[in-house]
Amino acid sequence: MMRNAIIIDGKDNVVVAIEPIRKGDTVTYLCGDEERTLAALQDITIYHKLAARDIAKDEPVVKYGEHIGVATCDIKAGEHVHVHNVEGRRENLDDKA
Repeated sequence: MMRNAIIIDGKDNVVVAIEPIRKGDTVTYLCGDEERTLAALQDITIYHKLAARDIAKDEPVVKYGEHIGVATCDIKAGEHVHVHNVEGRRENLDDKA
């Protein structure tokens, strides 16, 4: 099966679409040596993120092995992950500097 998404780091809970993905499409990506799949629950624009697994409200969103924000609501595996359901919390990072 053709891969249409990538995961950057094994700790990530999001994958990145490397081509446009339509609702209902099978999302296929390689995690380490294992090919994984999930169903897209929404249309995903190329280079946008979707949840690789369920992400609970207030749970960190992880991309590149780093926390990039916090889920503002429960996000189901296969849903679009973007500004509508993730909040940046950079002020917390600045407090530690």
